[in-house]
Amino acid sequence: IIRVQSPDGVKRITATKRETAATFLKKVAKEFGFQNNGFSVYINRNKTGEITASSSKSLHLLKIKHGDLLFLFPSSLAGTSSEMDTSSTSLGLKAFVPPSVVEDEIDQYLSKQDGKIYRSRDPQLCFTNPSSFLSDSPLLLHFNSVAFLLRGKFVALENISCKIKSGCEGHLPWPNGICTKCQPSAITLNRQKYRHVDNIMFENHTVADRFLDFWRKTGNQHFGYLYGRYTEHKDIPLGIRAEVAAIYEPPQIGTQNSLELLEDPKAEVVDEIAAKLGLRKVGWIFTDLVSEDTRKGTVRYSRNKDTYFLSSEECITAGDFQNKHPNICRLSPDGHFGSKFVTAVATGGPDNQVHFEGYQVSNQCMALVRDECLLPCKDAPELGYAKESSSEQYVPDVFYKDIDKFGNEITQLARPLPVEYLIIDITTTFPKDPVYTFSISQNPFPIENRDVLGETQDFHSLATYLSQNTSSVFLDTISDFHLLLFLVTNEVMPLQDSISLLLEAVRTRNEELAQTWKKSEQWATIEQLCSTVGVQLPGLHEYGAVGGSAHAATSAMWACQHCTFMNQPGTGHCEMCSLPRT
Repeated sequence: IIRVQSPDGVKRITATKRETAATFLKKVAKEFGFQNNGFSVYINRNKTGEITASSSKSLHLLKIKHGDLLFLFPSSLAGTSSEMDTSSTSLGLKAFVPPSVVEDEIDQYLSKQDGKIYRSRDPQLCFTNPSSFLSDSPLLLHFNSVAFLLRGKFVALENISCKIKSGCEGHLPWPNGICTKCQPSAITLNRQKYRHVDNIMFENHTVADRFLDFWRKTGNQHFGYLYGRYTEHKDIPLGIRAEVAAIYEPPQIGTQNSLELLEDPKAEVVDEIAAKLGLRKVGWIFTDLVSEDTRKGTVRYSRNKDTYFLSSEECITAGDFQNKHPNICRLSPDGHFGSKFVTAVATGGPDNQVHFEGYQVSNQCMALVRDECLLPCKDAPELGYAKESSSEQYVPDVFYKDIDKFGNEITQLARPLPVEYLIIDITTTFPKDPVYTFSISQNPFPIENRDVLGETQDFHSLATYLSQNTSSVFLDTISDFHLLLFLVTNEVMPLQDSISLLLEAVRTRNEELAQTWKKSEQWATIEQLCSTVGVQLPGLHEYGAVGGSAHAATSAMWACQHCTFMNQPGTGHCEMCSLPRT
């Protein structure tokens, strides 16, 4: 079996050692749907060692053996190297990039960097001639994914598959038949030597503290999605940092030792609003906190080398999230490779204080989770279990290497398996100089889905928030992630179709745009709704009109304070209960 890689992916061609190059190329043409002269096949990525149809040599004489990878270039792509992106040509992979693949901005930026560590000569420690001193040196021990690719220029970014390949017609389908062509390869678990993200950074302590506040008030564990952006981590060559600007808390049920996520009807809207704010979902966070001494404010140190860092169930959840948020990659025939989606855990540290720990799971773990081959162990959270094949599903053998009591390396069947083989550690930090994508208030707007605490998002809480935040800068008042979500998702006066200007103002920190939106009829209606709940807003007069403007009070729908019915603009009496508008 010879693998042939083209812009459309990798295909496998069955051949014999004595087969001539011409016969083999006819098979390639048939498999890819090319004319005999519409492509070229090379032994090397850099288009050397071309296999020509005029050659009478056998594959054995051409030193092509079972499992080799050849490279097919269509005629339109087999031109000179000057026609290709030089940054990609250096990797030898440009010809295999699907044209529709658009990578993340951070990946596009890093692909143009050289990734070298520049340092000057220390004259007190180095006596080498300055003219012969190398100013760049590969000092990385744990590589970022981009750096790893640059280090190994000819690595094949093929995603792992644990499923039987479809379309094999030489035998009956599983469980009645299987062959080496369609059978997935066995997997030997290795600790992944590269990361897709090198650091998780919360913009400021307030973002994390407000999330932890739920556990402080209830003692129950809590879950949230991290919204932010991927940026360059300048302390690591070609490094990537996940910056967290806000935490969205979806509907959930939490107890002291469990979490259950509920269906979230607002999930898509939250992603849309975040995108308009220049943010995206970069990860998830959960608490695992148990109070140890309430007088000292200490918590139990439970996750360590003697127990576990992530449980098998948490690894499976992380793998599922990473599969749902794949990393777009132009160097992979599938158009994606791995994931940048991170996992953060708020748990007790060695000093019995709250610490934030960051992780990802490996690409091998993602494949096992995606193809439903990995199970958690009920009574041992530090162990997972590779499923056994059944009549419904074929599962490849999964192994890991261990050291026995005599110091010998042995191969073990992953039933069970230590989840430490699946975990990648990521540093989690806070900046010395806090960053604020959103404004911080002493009396912030309530966070969504915290009804169990008595903290609800409604027009009474909005009115209270506005009455307590009397800043003359409207942008500072309105720049609250949870407040913006309420304005869009509330059931009384949703602003999904009319809030784009405000979101642009918050994204660009433009007070002039915010003031323009404040003069809109929609905001006048929001203020009017707030005035009906009995909270006096600054600058509001009769009927909640801004600055005493009667037009603002009569040109928008209004809510009856007696029956809460929404009435048409200009009506003096409630259309439901007939009571006067007061």
